[in-house]
This record gives sequence, C-alpha cells and structure tokens, in this order.
Amino acid sequence: MRKLKIGVICYPSLGGSGVVATELGAMMAEKGHELHYITSSMPFRFIDGHPNIHFHEVTIEGYAVFKYPPYDIALANRIAQVIEAKNLDLLHVHYAMPHAVSAALGKDMAESDIPVITTLHGTDVTILGRDSALRNTVRYGVNKSTLVTAVSESLKTETLELINPTVDIRTIYNFIDENTYIPVESESLKNELGILETEKVLIHISNFREVKKIPDIVKSFQLVLQEVDAKLLLVGEGPEKENIEKLVAEMKLEDHVIFTGKRTDMPALLGISDVMIHMSEKEAFGLVLLEAMACGVPSVATNIGGIPEVIEDGVNGFLVSVGEVESAAQKCLQLLQDESRHSTFRENGFKIVNEKFNSANIVTEYEQLYYEVVNRK
Repeated sequence: MRKLKIGVICYPSLGGSGVVATELGAMMAEKGHELHYITSSMPFRFIDGHPNIHFHEVTIEGYAVFKYPPYDIALANRIAQVIEAKNLDLLHVHYAMPHAVSAALGKDMAESDIPVITTLHGTDVTILGRDSALRNTVRYGVNKSTLVTAVSESLKTETLELINPTVDIRTIYNFIDENTYIPVESESLKNELGILETEKVLIHISNFREVKKIPDIVKSFQLVLQEVDAKLLLVGEGPEKENIEKLVAEMKLEDHVIFTGKRTDMPALLGISDVMIHMSEKEAFGLVLLEAMACGVPSVATNIGGIPEVIEDGVNGFLVSVGEVESAAQKCLQLLQDESRHSTFRENGFKIVNEKFNSANIVTEYEQLYYEVVNRK
C-alpha cells in the first residue's frame, strides 16, 4: 500500500496527548509514512532530523484590534497552507477543541475534502463538554471529523452521553515505546536526589493541575512515613505547584518530598521508584500509569475514568475511591512492605503491557484507520 502524508495537530507541551501524538508519529515515520506536525512550537519528544518528520510552526501576528491573539484562526490558516503545499492525505487531530474546530476551518479554507481523524484524550469532553457554553463547539468539532477515536472505553461512553455525536467513535488505547520504558537501575540518580538506600520511593508525575489532587497524595504520603522511611518524588510543573509547596512546608515534609521539575529521564526516575501514586478525580486513561507499569512499578490510583482499564485492582496495582487518603496509604504500605506482592504485581504489569497495550498492535490499528478514511474519500 502507498505511503501516506499525514498532518498532525496536537499540543506541543508535556502531557499524554502530546506524548502519544509524537510517539505515534515516530512509529508511523519508521513505517515510511510522512508526518507533518502543525503546532505553535516544537512538540515535546519531537524527533528532529528524521527525514519523514516535518514541523510547521503556527505564528500569531499581534493586531491592535484583537484583545487576545486568535490562535485557533492562525492554526486553521496554517493547516490550510500545509494541506495545499504538501498535498496531505489526511489530518490526525488530537483534542476536539480547539484543534478539530481549526482543522474543519482549515479544510474549508483549502477547499479540500481531506479526511480528519480526531482523537479525544479527556478534558475536551470531561471538562469542556460539560460546560454548556462550550458543549456545542466541542460537538461541532467532533461531528466535522470523518472519524473519532477515544483513548478508553470510559471516555467513549462519556462522549456519547455528553456530546451525542453523529460520527462514529472507536476506542484505541494509548501506548508507550517499550524500547524506552524498560526497568533500569540508577544509583547515581538516587545520589543526585539525596535518596538513601534504606528509603522507599513513591512517585507522582503530572502537570500539577487541581484535578490531579496532589494534596491527597501528600497527605497519603505523610501516613506512609509513619510506617516506613521514604521519599516522595513529585515530577512536573503546573499551576498548583506553589500551593503544593506550601502544603509540604506546613506539614513539615520538606526533607521527604522532592520537587524534580520537568524531567526527560522518566524511565530512570521510575527505575528508582517503588510505587506510583495517582489520586486524580478525572482521568480518561492515565498514560503515566502505563509508563510506570512498563518500568516495573505498580500503582495505587483512583477508581475513575479510564484508570480501571489500565490498572486491574489487586492484579497489577490497587484502586481506591477519590479522596480516600487513608486507604491509598494502606495500599501503598502493602506494596512497600510485602516484597512478594510487589513482585507479583510487577510481573503481572509486564504481561498486561505486552498483551493489552502493545505498541506495534496499536500503531497498526491507527494505520488501518488511516487507510480506511483515505480509501473512503
């Protein structure tokens, strides 16, 4: 089958959607397809220099008539330019709003019948889709797509209930690069972070938003500390960081909680960790849980959204209800104090990664979808 020219629209910043968009693109490029990323800046984990991967920057001119720079219009204009200049076969858009809306507008600008696949990652439906002022805009972006995918069955169900779309929605799980996310040991990293050999390590990775409920993690960790010597790694940045730092200081945990900031050495950080803790109140999938699993780290996470499709309670991790700080601490302690259980969960996790979230299988699903919409046109 002929190789395709694929336009990709995604957020360039750290986050599950950007990671999946770039990882998927890299694997498609290795299959011989041509990828054209249309974003405001170089995407996170972008593979610069690959002959099949190209970057088209969206620039926004400042005009006095606009109170705020109209990024969605600038994006639509750039999409139209790339459709025409590169003769693209299809667009793969990550997030319904604003990206699917901009793609629909750009497609019209180019007077093109190019197919559009929109992948829903969560907040475009679970937050924006619940806002009555934005729901119709989200529905418009979804319905203007040729086909829509959701990263979990939970998200698909929620989309059908909230948005009531007219377009077909299919579930395709997120995945990780198994060559990158593997168990590694790094004593030097422990030394760098000031972690003693006798200390257990809990880790949380996110963009530090309120929805992630990081204060619950800190409170759970304080209870864990009463039983075992441990450190908590908080990896990432975000709007809630200052509040979390204040809470850590108020709880006198400064010597035990390490704010690492943004890092690119995730496998190494996971390699020195014993348990991933994730207390979010909304999560369409939970990519960091899959990354942890692939690195041999079992998780304690909340029983919401798509998380139960990644973490099987009592098999490769534990699930608790949102806000159950004490229960989360108890589950963490079970894993930290029972080496046999930890080892069983770790091995079960490797098996689930290989069988359910195998990257080769999932990339093939997307590739077949690409050919389906192109042939449909």
